Amino acid sequence: MTRESWSERDTFLLGKELGESAEPGDIYLLEGDLGVGKTVFAKGFAEGLGICEPITSPTFTILQEYEEGRLPLYHFDVYRIADVEEMYEIGYEAYFFGEGVCLIEWASQIRDILPDSCCLVRIEKNLEKGFDYRRVTIAPDYGNGGMEL
Repeated sequence: MTRESWSERDTFLLGKELGESAEPGDIYLLEGDLGVGKTVFAKGFAEGLGICEPITSPTFTILQEYEEGRLPLYHFDVYRIADVEEMYEIGYEAYFFGEGVCLIEWASQIRDILPDSCCLVRIEKNLEKGFDYRRVTIAPDYGNGGMEL
């Protein structure tokens, strides 16, 4: 499925829509270049889960945990992961296979440990359509023949 976003608000609302339908154990892989709107999407996703606290990109901490919504949100940014072994040190299995929802930015960094069933969300710019335009492609069964990361 492909959706068009013409503003930050559109990207936020798309994230919110997916957050509202998220279920325990869901894993969303968020891919896109720097500055494409992954954090805006994550803020909307969190609101869709009923999380009111400020959402920030966990670039330097790798993981931010938000427990106050209808489901816990585990927001990973694995851009700085040099070796997938670092994920074992974090104890990623408890998050991936727990009762919360995972949102993983730069998931291609940890491709080898991703479960078979994830939802890939790819956000892409197209400057020919405008500075704020984004194409958001959602592949609900990434691990089962979906898009490449």
